[in-house]
Amino acid sequence: MNYKYITKIKANLAIYTKKKTSNILEGSYNSIYKGKSMNFEDLREYVIGDNVKDIDWKASARSNKILIKQFIAEKKHNIMFILDSGKRMLADTRDLDSKKEVALMATGTIGYLVDKHGDSISAIMQGKSGVKLFPFKTGLYNLEMILTNYEREIANENNIEQLVDYVLKFINRRMIIFVVTDIDGMSRISESTLRRLSLLHDVMFINISDALMTGYNAYDMDQGSYIPDYILDDEKLKKIELDIKTKIYKDTRKRFNKYKIVTTTMNKQKDIVDDVFKLLERRKNANFS
Repeated sequence: MNYKYITKIKANLAIYTKKKTSNILEGSYNSIYKGKSMNFEDLREYVIGDNVKDIDWKASARSNKILIKQFIAEKKHNIMFILDSGKRMLADTRDLDSKKEVALMATGTIGYLVDKHGDSISAIMQGKSGVKLFPFKTGLYNLEMILTNYEREIANENNIEQLVDYVLKFINRRMIIFVVTDIDGMSRISESTLRRLSLLHDVMFINISDALMTGYNAYDMDQGSYIPDYILDDEKLKKIELDIKTKIYKDTRKRFNKYKIVTTTMNKQKDIVDDVFKLLERRKNANFS
């Protein structure tokens, strides 16, 4: 298989590690687990982002370096990606990047961290012939298969709540769930579904942003046509659109906070690794009071 997306993800992570360190990103991923059972494995030098409770002070005093205890998990985790494959994902983000590519790279980057940790990955999306579910597996081949199929299936009719309901109904195991959608998908998920998700699983939502309708040559994905210039150039409509989108996002965030579900917004491919790091940090330090 041609590892198209894995190659791109590795390249992005290589750029990130020149600026910071991959240990920060991996440490943030490891830290989101609740009640993990861990065994001591080795010592390594402390990096920013590590838990100070894991510092081995005696070993640090002997070596004149701050050393951190590394642990290995006794129990691996099940990571589920619920992927929005609706035609809206063919549009652009707020920064005029491809929503599809941002969604693919966000999924792939998290999946790559999951694979390095040894956890199992599953994914669900709406395909041309119905719901497409990938069983829990480990390995980069599994991740590339998910990403390749996701790229192929985008532009189908899609209902993100139906996919969430499918997972809740048919998959009987504790999971860490990443839902990749946009604000339209997030806003359509009912209170009862959010409540069930939050009670049964550890959930994070990734909102792939939408470009504004006004201000440039815009194509309406729902109507299947370009928006007339007299609408694009109307300053009052621009303000109305921005106000409406801001209110929808704030109301949606408020609903998700009610059920202690962490959300983040992603706008462009080049910021994906930083965005993933911020999402995991937000989950680790979540405060919904």
